[in-house]
Amino acid sequence: MMLTLIPFFDRNMSVSAYSLFTRKNNFLMNPSLLGSRQFDGAAYVDGLELIQELGTTTLSGGKPIFVSLNNISIFSSLESECKNTNHAPILLIDQTFPPVSMYTDRIRELREFGYHFAIRNLPVHCYEDYAPILSQMDYILIDCQKIDAVKASFYFRKLYPDICICASNIPDMETFGKLSPAETISLFEGTFFRMPVTRGEHKVSPLKINYISLLNLIEEDDFDLTKAADIISQDTALIISLLRLANTRSFNSEITSVRVAVSMLGQKDLTRWIQTTVIEKLCSDKPNELMRLSLLRAKFAENLAPVFGMAMRSQELFLTGLFSILDIILDCSMEEALSMVRVSGKIRAALLERTGSLAEVLHFIVKYESAEWQEVSRQLVLKNIEIPDVSHAWVSSLQWYAKLIAMNE
Repeated sequence: MMLTLIPFFDRNMSVSAYSLFTRKNNFLMNPSLLGSRQFDGAAYVDGLELIQELGTTTLSGGKPIFVSLNNISIFSSLESECKNTNHAPILLIDQTFPPVSMYTDRIRELREFGYHFAIRNLPVHCYEDYAPILSQMDYILIDCQKIDAVKASFYFRKLYPDICICASNIPDMETFGKLSPAETISLFEGTFFRMPVTRGEHKVSPLKINYISLLNLIEEDDFDLTKAADIISQDTALIISLLRLANTRSFNSEITSVRVAVSMLGQKDLTRWIQTTVIEKLCSDKPNELMRLSLLRAKFAENLAPVFGMAMRSQELFLTGLFSILDIILDCSMEEALSMVRVSGKIRAALLERTGSLAEVLHFIVKYESAEWQEVSRQLVLKNIEIPDVSHAWVSSLQWYAKLIAMNE
């Protein structure tokens, strides 16, 4: 099963929840599913099994998760499928649920069991008719590209004062800037947080330049560990993070300096630590989701290397994913960002021109994380890739990231 998570932010750009999107079958590989069998499994909620299997810590860092229902699966055995309602997902419905007693009664039953509900894609002309359902909703998602989200939020807050209102499908930071001051809107969803800047020159802070120096150093063949230690010694946060890692490897050895810690790790482990830790530091003044996005793209790209027949280029793919949002992290164009870091010509071509085999994997990752399943399915057919291989690569990335965060807490 393919799955991805779409973040919901508060007005301070902190992630408050995620929406889980899944796809079990590749309709392009299984044309019969588009016929009479397309509703096979419609009464089954894929997201619940994933949440139970992987846990919310791995999937969402413990944040609430929205899981979509259809008008058949709402009548499945949801009571038994998720027994721990303290960590139960938020059940997400839409306008395909008519406001009739069969559905309103079922929603009421599940709410009494402990579930929370959200609704999306509700047209304006249906607001009054859907009062029996809206009165039981905990969240409502308003598509800001179809409806005036601010006006709609005042309407809902007046009639349903306890409902949490989310402005969804926000395309850019300008739109977010217009919506975020509205006190009636609590959550914000869309691609706005990962859109690159378009303004001119932007001066990168000296501290970030220090981090970039580390990234450039480890790109040298057989780089000098002493130089790495000297750069790390200029930043207290890096020192603490390094010593914490070195202490897990020291056993009976005594760590007397940063240079000792660096030599204890060696080039291979130090390189990976620098790549992940430096991205975290570069994102320190950005939404946490950008760090998560960069690191997950890096690990997912690395894990996809053998799937795409590029096993020998896994490290190139890791860096391609890692630097894929470097322009957003450094508040400059991608061309300016890449002029600061030392990357291969093939990585540069993938990030700047979107050309080459590395770019093909990055394109796949971007479509996957956005749940653009039709394009993902097309790529699977073209590359003769099976869904389980992709799913395993993504889940492994989530587990790696969760472990990485746990180590740094």
